[in-house]
Amino acid sequence: MIQTMPAADQLPHALYRAEQVRNLDRAAIEGQGIPGLTLMERAGSAAFELMGRLWPSANDITLLCGIGNNGGDGYVVARLALEGGLKARVLVVGDPARLKGDALASADAYQAAGGELYRFEGLPRRTDLIIDGVFGTGLEREVAGRWREALKAVNGHTAPVLALDIPSGLHSDTGRIMGEAVKAEATISFIGLKQGMFTGDGPTCCGHVHFDALAVPAVVYSGEIPSARRLDWAQQSTTLSPRPRAAHKGDFGHLLVVGGSRGFSGAVRLAGEAGARSGAGLVSIATHADHGLLLDVACPELMCRGVASANDLGPLLERADVIAVGPGLAQTDWSKTLLDEVMEAGKPLVVDADALNLLAGSSGYREDWVLTPHPGEAARMLGCGTQDIMSDRFNAVARLREKYGGVIVLKGAGTLVQEGTSKPPGVCSDGNPGMASGGMGDTLTGIIGGLMVQGFSPVSAAEMGVCLHAAAADAAARNGERGLMAGDLLPEIHRLINPVR
Repeated sequence: MIQTMPAADQLPHALYRAEQVRNLDRAAIEGQGIPGLTLMERAGSAAFELMGRLWPSANDITLLCGIGNNGGDGYVVARLALEGGLKARVLVVGDPARLKGDALASADAYQAAGGELYRFEGLPRRTDLIIDGVFGTGLEREVAGRWREALKAVNGHTAPVLALDIPSGLHSDTGRIMGEAVKAEATISFIGLKQGMFTGDGPTCCGHVHFDALAVPAVVYSGEIPSARRLDWAQQSTTLSPRPRAAHKGDFGHLLVVGGSRGFSGAVRLAGEAGARSGAGLVSIATHADHGLLLDVACPELMCRGVASANDLGPLLERADVIAVGPGLAQTDWSKTLLDEVMEAGKPLVVDADALNLLAGSSGYREDWVLTPHPGEAARMLGCGTQDIMSDRFNAVARLREKYGGVIVLKGAGTLVQEGTSKPPGVCSDGNPGMASGGMGDTLTGIIGGLMVQGFSPVSAAEMGVCLHAAAADAAARNGERGLMAGDLLPEIHRLINPVR
């Protein structure tokens, strides 16, 4: 049965590397006796059915097919389109004489139904839909030559694009564009979801993700441990339970947010409000002396204290259950002394922003903290370039975890959450481009801290917090992603943290 987006909770949560999906495919064929051609026929049928639902008025279909099994899926779609009375045009990228096996059989069946194969020389000026079946999951080299020209032509066309299994040119494991990659409106993936589809360039290339297991028996999956886990708010929210009727504020923890150097009071305010909206019983703010009274007036629910030096932090640190440090902290002498005092307090931490930049020069390792770098901060922490982080985000988050311990939240499209070795990394599939605005990271810091003080473990708070943050942004973007502000998330956080059962 086909499963579709945007109802993301219908997608599987298990994610795999390309090699693992090939193993699953082999296990279905060799272990369960399902012919490869049968799986190809099921894949093409699922794609054709989805095409009809998403683009019911499409009558002129252009299919770009490679010479491997991904192209074979496309030949099945083309044959079904012809049999359904549609116009199907197949453009082969590569030498058709190199077709073999199941892909050749599917191409022959398409031609027997009256279709023709044409070498790719460019796309027609007008077509209702383009179906991408050029490359599958095995791509390891940069796309070049005629293949790159074909993918660029797809991206330059006005017609919508449906990608088969994975957009051509996108690396299945890392989510990196290999020189050029198709940017599809929708992607239908088969047998197992690929981890690279949900992070890095994956979300941009895949569009709405759909899935079909091709009726592969569940026993096939028992031989492969997922390489990653898809995280979403629909799943995470199920762990929330109603509060006891006799509860009081002391039951839900005391979060202290430390930051807000001169001129940056907004960052600590956003973090503090997000912590309160996430359910923390008490939230205190330790900020520059210039800001204390200002924040008291702006948000009276937050207990704001202006601190001139680290000596003023002592009483606040003692009362706190969890400390979130970094929003608006800057990298002044004042900032460094406050961070040193926080590190010595012996309390669980959420560390963000300039606290991470200051930490990058040290060799700190702890198990009781959550670090939340964006790619630039992660690069400084690892002593490499931002592009090194983005080229393989899964490797980067594993290296951060190995060096610094605790829980690592590598922010960005498809935020990753990595703890120790007890389970594979999580990948958040919620969120939208409107989150690319100032203050979003401060809000996330407050959410994670607010969940930790309520008793959630650091990894649970990180996973739940990332998904709550992203889901709140999706809800707040109902009127558009452009112009979305971090403060717009606050009422949505409050609403979502109280799910209706």
